[in-house]
Amino acid sequence: MIRAALLVAAKDLRIERRSRVLLWQVVPFGVMALLICGLALGPARAGHTTAAPGLFYLVVVLVALLMVNRSQGVESSAGTRNSVATLGLDPAGIFLGKALALWVELALTAMVLLGGSVVVLHTALRGTLIALPSIVVILAALAGAGTLYGALTTGGTGPSTLLPVICLPAFAPLLIAGERSFSASLYGGALWEWWVIALVALAAYLALGILLYGVLEET
Repeated sequence: MIRAALLVAAKDLRIERRSRVLLWQVVPFGVMALLICGLALGPARAGHTTAAPGLFYLVVVLVALLMVNRSQGVESSAGTRNSVATLGLDPAGIFLGKALALWVELALTAMVLLGGSVVVLHTALRGTLIALPSIVVILAALAGAGTLYGALTTGGTGPSTLLPVICLPAFAPLLIAGERSFSASLYGGALWEWWVIALVALAAYLALGILLYGVLEET
C-alpha cells in the first residue's frame, strides 16, 4: 500500500510539475482572491480586524476545490485508469498517494497565501508562524476529504459541478477549526480543542478513504 501511495503521489506531482497549472493558474487565483479580500476590508480595517484568519481559510478552501477537481480529472482519464488496472494498484494506496500529492500542492500554495496574508491582511508574522503546525494538519485533512469526496464525481456518472456541493459540507468543520486555531495563535486563546477536532477529522477521512476509495471510484 505504501509503495503504491508513493508511486501515485510521485506521478501526480510529476504531472503538476510538467503542466505548471499550480504555478500559473491556481496560485495566481489564490493570490488574487486574497487581494480582493483585502480590498473588501479596506486599508483602514485590514490591520485592525480579526477577520484575517477566516479570510485566509476561505481562500484556501476555494483553492482546494480547484486542486481536487484537477487531481481527480487526471485520475479519470482513460490512460490512467488502464494503467492502474494493468498494474493492479491497491485502491487504498491510490487514495493515500493522491491525498499526499494534494497535501503537498496545498501546502506550497498555503505558504504563498500566508505571505500574502501578512502583507495584505497585516497578520502578525509571529502569530502566523505559531499557527503553521495547525495549518499543516488542517491542509492534510482537507486533502484527505477532498480526495475521498472527489472520487464521487469521477467514478463515471457524477458531474464535476457537484464537487463543491459535496465537498463544502465536509470542509466546513475544518474551516471553522482552522480559523479558530489561527485566531488563537494571533490573538491568544485555547488551542487544544481545535487541535483535537483537526486530528480526529484527519484520522477519520484517512480511514474512510482507505476503506472506501475503491468502492467510490467504481460507482
